[in-house]
Amino acid sequence: MTKRSKRYKEIQKLVDKDKSYGLGEAVEVLKSSPSAKFDESVEIALRLGVDPKKSDQQVRSTVFLPHGTGKTLRVVVLAKGDKAKEALEAGADEAGDVELLDKIKGGWTGFDALIATPDMMREVGKLGKVLGPRGLMPTPKAGTVTTDVKKGVEDLKKGKIEFKVDKNGVINNFVGKLSFSKEQVVENIESLLSAISKMKPATAKGQFLRSLFVSSTMGAGLKIDLNSLSLS
Repeated sequence: MTKRSKRYKEIQKLVDKDKSYGLGEAVEVLKSSPSAKFDESVEIALRLGVDPKKSDQQVRSTVFLPHGTGKTLRVVVLAKGDKAKEALEAGADEAGDVELLDKIKGGWTGFDALIATPDMMREVGKLGKVLGPRGLMPTPKAGTVTTDVKKGVEDLKKGKIEFKVDKNGVINNFVGKLSFSKEQVVENIESLLSAISKMKPATAKGQFLRSLFVSSTMGAGLKIDLNSLSLS
């Protein structure tokens, strides 16, 4: 029999597994739960009414979270010459071409986001085995394949995130930190959900937003009443 920690048991007392919570109420429960020894992330799991196997039902885009992510992202830029210099001046943690490509080719993925200029994509494509499984491959849709590396770096540092449906029809994203106010977390979540709701594929039938759970890194998952959402 699995032995549960005191913290786990205390969290379970606060959660009604049969209840669908209002978004603000759920965030309050997460914030009032016994704290971990670090500032936990707040995360969502949203099930969509799509068939991800169909190319015309892929849901993928980007959105700015009004209060940022609370994370300090390490951003790396693959670019040559002046563009690499421009990226570093904009706040990139590392930028360059051949040396950086070789470093990643060797298995290094010590970063949260990778931006590449279009002229680098032929070489970046060869790194698929390293970048793909970690979701780090640059794409035009995410704004991470661009000639405007300055804007690309600044956007990511300010709280621009990518969302993407997985093979099970679910979008998983972090939306802030438990140290944020309840209002900040709610606004971040609603901004993300509004952006997703506008991406409903024309071929997707029935209800688009099917179910939503909100959790913290070490906390319980709370089911959200979709009718309680305020989406623009």
